[in-house]
Amino acid sequence: MTPLLSQMPDAAERAALLADDPLWLILIKTVVILLIGPILTIFLIVWERKAVGRMQNRPGPNRVGPGGYLQSLADAIKLPFKEQIIPDTADRKVYFLAPVISAVPALIALAAIPFGPVVSIFGERTTLQLVDLPVGVLVILACSSIGVYGLVLAGWSSGSPYPLLGGLRSAAQVISYEIAMGLSIVGVILYAGSMSTSQIVESQQTGWYFYLLLPSFVIYLISMVGETNRAPFDLPEAESELVGGFHTEYSSMKFAMFFLAEYVNMVIVSAFATTLFLGGWKFPFVGADHALNQGWLPLIWFAAKLFILLFGFIWLRGTLPRLRYDQFMRLGWKVLVPVNLVWIVVIVTVRAIKNSGGLSTPQILIGGGALILVVVILSLLLPDKKVPDDDYVPVTGGGFPVPPLDLQVPEKTPRQKAIAKAEARAAKRKPAAVSSGREAGDGDV
Repeated sequence: MTPLLSQMPDAAERAALLADDPLWLILIKTVVILLIGPILTIFLIVWERKAVGRMQNRPGPNRVGPGGYLQSLADAIKLPFKEQIIPDTADRKVYFLAPVISAVPALIALAAIPFGPVVSIFGERTTLQLVDLPVGVLVILACSSIGVYGLVLAGWSSGSPYPLLGGLRSAAQVISYEIAMGLSIVGVILYAGSMSTSQIVESQQTGWYFYLLLPSFVIYLISMVGETNRAPFDLPEAESELVGGFHTEYSSMKFAMFFLAEYVNMVIVSAFATTLFLGGWKFPFVGADHALNQGWLPLIWFAAKLFILLFGFIWLRGTLPRLRYDQFMRLGWKVLVPVNLVWIVVIVTVRAIKNSGGLSTPQILIGGGALILVVVILSLLLPDKKVPDDDYVPVTGGGFPVPPLDLQVPEKTPRQKAIAKAEARAAKRKPAAVSSGREAGDGDV
C-alpha cells in the first residue's frame, strides 16, 4: 500500500529505498527513462508542426494516420533507410562519433528527475526516480550541457566552413547561457538547502519557487531556450547564414540523432524547471496528505507541468523572429548574468536578515518595495540625454546616415585620379617612336 505523503520518508530513507531496488526493477526504470525521450520526441515533432500550422493559419501534417498524428512515426521509420552521404574531407571517426556524443547524455539526464512519490510496483515499494544523488542538480546540468561537444565536433569533422561556424556559435551560446542558467539555480539551492532534486521538491511544500524566486524563474526560462538552440535563439543552425549549421553535412540516421538530441534536451530542461520551480510532482493548493498527492496521480501533475513548458517552446517558435547574434550575446552577458548576480546578493541578504531574527518577512518585503520605489524615482530624476549639435548627420529609421542636400559628387573618385596621374607619369617616361624613313602607305614605284 502506498504511504501518505505526510509519512514520506526522509532523504536517507528514500536513498535506502532506491538502494534496495531489485535488479528487475532497476532494469524497468532504466528502460522507461531511455524511452521517455524518443517517445516524447515523436509526439513533440508532430505537435509542434500542428500547433505552428494553426498559429500561421495553415494545415499541419494531415495525411499519415488519424489526423496526421503518425507523420513523425513515418519519418522515424524512413530516416534509417535514407542514403548516408559522407563528405570526402570529413574526419570519419569524429564524424560518426559526434551525433552519439550529442544524443547519449541527453537520454541519461532524466535519471535524476523525481517523477513521483513512493509507490508500489509489483509489490515492491520504491520511488519514481532512478537515482537520487546529493548533487543531482549538477548531474543534470552536466548532462544537458555536454552535448555541445557533439555539435562542435560535428561542425569541425565535416570539413566545411559553414558547419564549423555553426559549431563554434553553439559552443559560445551554450557557455553563455549555461552560466546564466547555473546562477538562476543558486537561489533555489539556497532556499532548499540541498542540491538533491527530490529534496528540492520536498522543500516546496509551503510554496513553489516560481513566485518566491520569480527573477530566477524568468532567467531560467530564457536560458533554457538559449541552451537548447531553439527559436528565437536558433543561431547555430540559421538557414539564412549557415545553410543548416553544424549538421549541414549530415544525413540519414546521424541527422536524426541530432534531431533527437534537440528535442530530448527540451524535455530535460522543462522537467528540470518543473522540479526546481513548479513543485515537481505536487498538486497545487493542497496539503501533503491530500489524495491528489498520493499514488500514481502525481505523475499526471508532473506531465501536465512538463507539457505546458514544452508548449512554450512551440509558442516562441511560432511568434518571435530570430535575434541577431550580437543581440543574443548581449542579452546573455550584459543582462541575464549581471541581473542574476545582483539577485543572488539580494537573496543572500534577505536570508541572512531573516535567519538572524532581525526582521520578519513582511518587513523585508516592505523594505524591498521601498528601495525599489526609491530607485525608480531616482531614475526618473536623472537628466535627459543631451541633444547633439546641429551639425550632426541625421539618420533614418534604419540607422543609415542621410547625405546632405548640397552634396557635391566629384567627377572622379580618388582612386580614378591616382590612376590617371600614374598613367600620365608612365606616358612621359615612355621613349618616342623612331621613324623608319618610309611613311605608312608608301609603296615602291
